[in-house]
Amino acid sequence: SPCDTVTTGYHSYCAGEEKRVGTRTVVVGHRPVSETDAYVAQKFCDNRIVSSKYTIWNFLPKNLFEQFRRIANFYFLIIFLVQVIVDTPTSPVTSGLPLFFVITVTAIKQGYEDWLRHRADNEVNKSNVFIVENAKQVQKESEKIKVGDIVEVKADETFPCDLIFLASSSVDGTCYVTTASLDGESNFKTHYAVRDTTVLCTDEAIDSLTVFNLCLGLNYKEKIYGVAVYTGMETKMALNYQGKSQKRSAVEKSINAFLIVYLCILLSKATVCTTLKYVWQSNPFNDEPWYNEKTKKERETFKVLRMFTDFLSFMVLFNFIIPVSMYVTVEMQKFLGSFFISWDKEMYDEEIKEGALVNTSDLNEELGQVEYVFTDKTGTLTENSMEFIECCIDGHKYKDCMPEADGFSQTDGPLKYYGKCREELFLRALCLCHTVQIKEGDQVDGLIGHPEHKCTYISSSPDEIALVKGAKKYGFTFLGLENDFMKIQNQKNETEMYQLLHVLNFDPVRRRMSVIVRTTAGKLLLFCKGADSSIFPRVQQEEIQQTKVHVDRNAMDGYRTLCVAFKELTQKEYDKIDRQLNEAKMALQDREEKMAKVFEDTEADMHLIGATAVEDRLQEQSAETIEALHAAGMKVWVLTGDKMETAKSTCYACRLFQTSTELLELTARTVGESERKEDRLHELLMEYHKKNTTMLSWTLSQEYGLIIDGSTLSLILNPSQDSSSSNYKNIFLQICLKCAAVLCCRMAPLQKAQIVRMVKNTKGSPITLSVGDGANDVSMILEAHVGIGIKGKEGRQASRNSDYAVPKFKHLRKLLLAHGHLYYVRIAHLVQYFFYKNLCFILPQFLYQFFCGFSQQPLYDAAYLTMYNICFTSLPILAYSLLEQHISIDTLTSDPQLYMKVSDNAMLQWKPFLYWTFLGAFEGLVFFFGVYFLFQNSSLEDNGKVFGNWTFGTIVFTVLVFTVTLKLALDTRFWTWMNHFVIWGSLAFYVFFSFFWGGVIWPFLKQQRMYFVFAHMLTSVSTWLAIILLIFISLFPEILLIVTKRLPSSGTSTIFMLSQTSSNHSFSWTE
Repeated sequence: SPCDTVTTGYHSYCAGEEKRVGTRTVVVGHRPVSETDAYVAQKFCDNRIVSSKYTIWNFLPKNLFEQFRRIANFYFLIIFLVQVIVDTPTSPVTSGLPLFFVITVTAIKQGYEDWLRHRADNEVNKSNVFIVENAKQVQKESEKIKVGDIVEVKADETFPCDLIFLASSSVDGTCYVTTASLDGESNFKTHYAVRDTTVLCTDEAIDSLTVFNLCLGLNYKEKIYGVAVYTGMETKMALNYQGKSQKRSAVEKSINAFLIVYLCILLSKATVCTTLKYVWQSNPFNDEPWYNEKTKKERETFKVLRMFTDFLSFMVLFNFIIPVSMYVTVEMQKFLGSFFISWDKEMYDEEIKEGALVNTSDLNEELGQVEYVFTDKTGTLTENSMEFIECCIDGHKYKDCMPEADGFSQTDGPLKYYGKCREELFLRALCLCHTVQIKEGDQVDGLIGHPEHKCTYISSSPDEIALVKGAKKYGFTFLGLENDFMKIQNQKNETEMYQLLHVLNFDPVRRRMSVIVRTTAGKLLLFCKGADSSIFPRVQQEEIQQTKVHVDRNAMDGYRTLCVAFKELTQKEYDKIDRQLNEAKMALQDREEKMAKVFEDTEADMHLIGATAVEDRLQEQSAETIEALHAAGMKVWVLTGDKMETAKSTCYACRLFQTSTELLELTARTVGESERKEDRLHELLMEYHKKNTTMLSWTLSQEYGLIIDGSTLSLILNPSQDSSSSNYKNIFLQICLKCAAVLCCRMAPLQKAQIVRMVKNTKGSPITLSVGDGANDVSMILEAHVGIGIKGKEGRQASRNSDYAVPKFKHLRKLLLAHGHLYYVRIAHLVQYFFYKNLCFILPQFLYQFFCGFSQQPLYDAAYLTMYNICFTSLPILAYSLLEQHISIDTLTSDPQLYMKVSDNAMLQWKPFLYWTFLGAFEGLVFFFGVYFLFQNSSLEDNGKVFGNWTFGTIVFTVLVFTVTLKLALDTRFWTWMNHFVIWGSLAFYVFFSFFWGGVIWPFLKQQRMYFVFAHMLTSVSTWLAIILLIFISLFPEILLIVTKRLPSSGTSTIFMLSQTSSNHSFSWTE
């Protein structure tokens, strides 16, 4: 009787598997279980996929917690609370308003980005699927699938969860699955339904359950039925993801370091003022003059408490040296700046009708700091579409497509086999030795009548399709498999039939596959194809030499090569093989080893016929892109799940390895399978390390490349306990970091992430970038500092989880060399400028205390204090940080070496920071003492009236606003109407606001201290002269620097003046 439960047990063959429960019992179709069974229902998660960070309920607390982790925000919160509690010289509004503005803008931006993630999740979760309930089809949303539901999936649909394949609409219970969205491979893999099930499965079938993966696409058969065993965040694909951590850019770390310096400046200023206040008050006359006697309460307060409140008051007075509005400007700059990537026409792909996409705008400047690029191979560097290039038969090369037999170049006295020449034997081998299927629905018989009719081949390997198509070019067409008979149409348009007896499937250890067929004449033939290294030892040695020359040359050209061999079997030999194969298949223990042994014995003493060359076409310009990245000082690593030979040839083709590069290999082949492989590994590591260190000491001409595979990597990263191999990892890392290029093949998805993490955590924490196109690249994309998804023809998992998505690998060049470079220069200038203008702003306030008896008297009016960072000086720097191009985009893209100028966070090092700080200090001194000397003349007006302290502060403030704005105008190399508008507009707004603020008696103010101060100030000619003169003196060092830099004699310039480099400009994205 059919049983309604499926028990699935797992070996840890999939990364992420260890997080799963060992076994689970699934009730198929949720049928009631008989009471005699001791069955406790397990709780399983629903089928929702979640990639978002916030929900409506946790958004506010979680977002506020993240924002107050920033030093500046937390600091301003403290200052605001101090202003509310303690009697301070300035109103709480002066710091509360900017803080509220910053927090609100940031929350809106992060909320919007998370809403986009929710929207993407909902697309998947709300998609419709069909469930079979009570023998009826029911349409449900994908998120409502429960473990145990029987799901119906139609052709060309995506699997909504992990399924066990129960039945398909085809009689033989097969279906073809493409894993494009998982690993970028668009080829088909054949899966077989559990033999004895059409709707439900039985106990016996448990052994042969096939686990499908989320997001594989189904092809070819009309529909299949499967039972859901893992759903939502427990699917294999979701487990392969790592949690989304908050990525922070290097610039943010620099800002935090600079903030601490400015915090120290602030504390020291407050301490100096507090100390000097009490020194000054030690004189009784200064402490309590006759016109300002203390109250009883003031006399009775503790001196320590008084000192503490004074200290806090000075902190509040000077707190504007910490630029809270810088954070909001940085957020705006990142958010608005990211649109330029999306709008870039050069990154728009006509084929998929899409451009670049920005998922995280927080990392724009990191694109200009990348040191390591980790890239996937299949579908990222290559197009994953194979093309038959040429073949070689008995040492003779055939390249032209000649459908007729006489079109073949003649061999020197062709060797006859079975009345046919070697060429035909070779082409028959190509037509028979494969697992290709023909897609139903094509009129296969019509091929004879209509030679131009194309049939669709599908296979688990794109190479096989290329070979079958290659044979077709030369006149041998595979017509399909029918009732275990393979049909071929030969060059004379006759149909030949071969009975398929056995397929010895391909596996990565043997690296070859064979078929045994019977001809209509009753002859038994074994055809075998595979990598040269696995075929040559199994054929007659005298046949190898002439073919080997061709194979080596093809491999050097970057083609994928396969060798083809055959042998004739007697009936007796075949019976023995047949018996051994069946025994091995039925074995319950060591089945794999027994099968391998039979395969090994069968595929021996063969005859080599020839070899083929197939090309996996590189994506356009991928070689040029890799060369440009190398020239820009980046190291490129290729991480792939592919075979070593294939990956190696691709690396040569895309110029990752040059012909002169010496390759160091750490693979199963060099380390060996023996018991002492760890010792062998140690020997190799030491040998390569020695090579690398000696190489560096005497010459830089020899470049090294490293090749490592997954199994060796796990030996290095997870060594066994007894081995003395704790330092393997360090030696390995040193070798890696000294190699010009590294290729890692046969990598599991989480191993890719491990490699990225290993490099990311090395000394100096280099900035890493991962680029991939499939779901198997998601964990490495999430692990790197910057993750880039390629929007492949199929599958959007990578681009959905990435920080940036581009249509093709070639777009990486412009994204990093132009956009990345410019973003970094802009934001570095923004950060330095903010600290500089706030130092100019607060230094006069500090100096003023020496002239007012340290009485905490503000130099500027409260309105000016509040508006300085929010209104008067914020828009010019925002416009600069969005539009500046100190070097034109074309120059940046064509000259990759310019990228190195800003690498290693060059513009935010201590040297440029000190330069800006000294500049700010110099200008602050000029502002204060310039106006101070002007006031030495006691009467500045014709009628003998004297200007007061508010006029003094307003003159200083006017000089300050004009100087810092004009400093930015001097720095601007790329003028647009927007720059003109905000720079001159800000200055005009300041003048207008000052007249307006002082021209009205405001009912909500206690003191009308600014009433007509500004207008009155401008009636004095000396004031006009002083303002113009002080602005010129402040900017004079800058003007001098720019003039000397323009002179032809001064060739080189220091990095911190990089923003002054002139060039002719082209604004590509407005064209």
